[in-house]
Amino acid sequence: MSKNNDVRAAQDADEVERANRSGKTPVVFVHGLWLLDTSWDRWAGFFEQHGYAAVTPGWPDDPATVTEAREEPGVFAGKSIGDVAAYQQSIIERLDRKPAIVGHSFGGLLVEILAGRGLAAATVAIDPAPSRGVLPLPLSALKASSAVLLNPANRRRAVALTFEQFRYGFANALSEEEARSLYDEFHVAGSGVPVFQAAFANFNPRTELQADNENPERGPMLVISGEHDHQVPWAIANATYKRQAKNAHNVTEIVEMPGRGHSLTIDSGWEVVAQTTLDFLQRFVK
Repeated sequence: MSKNNDVRAAQDADEVERANRSGKTPVVFVHGLWLLDTSWDRWAGFFEQHGYAAVTPGWPDDPATVTEAREEPGVFAGKSIGDVAAYQQSIIERLDRKPAIVGHSFGGLLVEILAGRGLAAATVAIDPAPSRGVLPLPLSALKASSAVLLNPANRRRAVALTFEQFRYGFANALSEEEARSLYDEFHVAGSGVPVFQAAFANFNPRTELQADNENPERGPMLVISGEHDHQVPWAIANATYKRQAKNAHNVTEIVEMPGRGHSLTIDSGWEVVAQTTLDFLQRFVK
C-alpha cells in the first residue's frame, strides 16, 4: 500500500467512524475522473444541514488536495473501475446503516454498480458514464473522450486535460471566466483505464462496467442529466435510465437539468442539483 493510499484510507475511515457515531443516515458521494472528493465539499455541508451524515471517499491513492495531486499526477495511473468499486464497497460495508449513494460521471456509473450489488438505500447517478448495455455513442461524447482515447498509451497513464478539453467536456455551458475558475480550482489528472473500459464495454462480456439493473435489492434510483452535457449527453443518460427502469421492484426516474453541462455538480448552479438530489432521497431515506 502506498503512502497516499495509507492517508486516503485513514481519512475515509475517519469519515465512516464519524457517520456511525452520528446515528444519522449516511449519504456517500462518489466522484468521477478529473476531480477529487473535495469537489463534494459543498454538497457534504448541504446534506449535513438537512440531517444526513456525509461521507466523501476518494479513489485509491487519491491525494488530499488539488495542489498535491498536481505535484504528483502519476498516482492516478492504472486505477480501473473494478479497483474503485471494490474500494467504495469496502467503505460502504463499514457503515452501520445502509447509505444513500450519489455519484457524478464515472462516479455515477460506480454508484449504479454499487446499487446493483444491493449496497444502497437509494441512488442518484448524475451524468453517469455508460455501463455495459448502454449503446448510444453521440459525437460529442466521442470528442470529449478523445483527449484520452486518441493515444492507446494513455490507458496506462494518468491524463490531465488542457483547459480547452475541460471547457468542451465539462464547462461548455459556462462563461469562459467561470470555466477557467473551475479548472484552476478542481481539475486534476485522471486514470486512462476507465475511459478505455467504457469505450470497449459493449464488446467485452467480462467488463468491469456491469451494473445489475434487475436486482430486487437495488433500491430507488434517479438519473440526472445536464441538458447541454457533452461528456454524457441526454442519449446516454436516457439509455441508462431505460436500462435501469427494467428493475421491476424499485422506482427509477430521470430528470433533465435545463441549461446545464457536465460541471453541474461544481459550478455556480450546484445547489439546484443538490436540492433535486435531496428531494429524491428524502422520499425514500430519512
